[in-house]
Amino acid sequence: MTHAHITTWVVAIILFFVAHSLLKSQKEKPAKIVQMVLRLFYILIIVTGIMIASGIQLNGEYIGKIILGIVTIGMMEMVLTKTKKGQPTKVFWIIFIVVLILTISLGLRLPFGFAPFA
Repeated sequence: MTHAHITTWVVAIILFFVAHSLLKSQKEKPAKIVQMVLRLFYILIIVTGIMIASGIQLNGEYIGKIILGIVTIGMMEMVLTKTKKGQPTKVFWIIFIVVLILTISLGLRLPFGFAPFA
């Protein structure tokens, strides 16, 4: 299940950048389609995360990872929404990048993580 979870968030990050670039180039209809597919991937990320979390004993690090993951998804949505409305996104980009790095780092560090550096 870990590989499915990793695959969903990697695809979601790619879709996020595609949606953002479409919004920046004023292609509203394709951007909306990509954003809807991205929202489907948010659901898949949450479902696979719940499946992983249900099979382990939760401690503070896992709870922190869950919270960071949800905040990451929230910041992705905020960046896209603010971009679509033409509002400033700098603060949301900073929060998104910091939280994404923390989420991935913590996820790789936990026992069910992927451990590419081990």
